[in-house]
Amino acid sequence: MRTYIGRQQAISTEDFAELALGTPVELWLGVEGESDEERAAREDAARDILADDPDLTDDLIRMAAQIIEVNPDLFDVIPLTRPTRRHRAARKGVAA
Repeated sequence: MRTYIGRQQAISTEDFAELALGTPVELWLGVEGESDEERAAREDAARDILADDPDLTDDLIRMAAQIIEVNPDLFDVIPLTRPTRRHRAARKGVAA
C-alpha cells in the first residue's frame, strides 16, 4: 500500500512526517552533533516558520494527539532490572 501526501509519496515515517508538517523533522528536533551556531540557525528558521504560520503549533499538537490516540502503546514502558554485583561476579566465574 502506498501513502501520498498531496502528490508526494511517503516512503518512510520520516517522509510522512516531513510531508505532513511541510518542514523537515530535523528542523524541530535538531540533529546529533550540531554545533551551537547550527542550532542557533535552526532555531531562528523554526521561529520564522512559526511567525509566518501561527496555527502550525496547534496543528502539530493535534497531529501528536491523534498519533497517541491511534498508538497508545508508544508509552508502554517496561522496566529493566540490572544484575546485582554478586550476580555479575558469579557470571564471570569469580566467587562473590
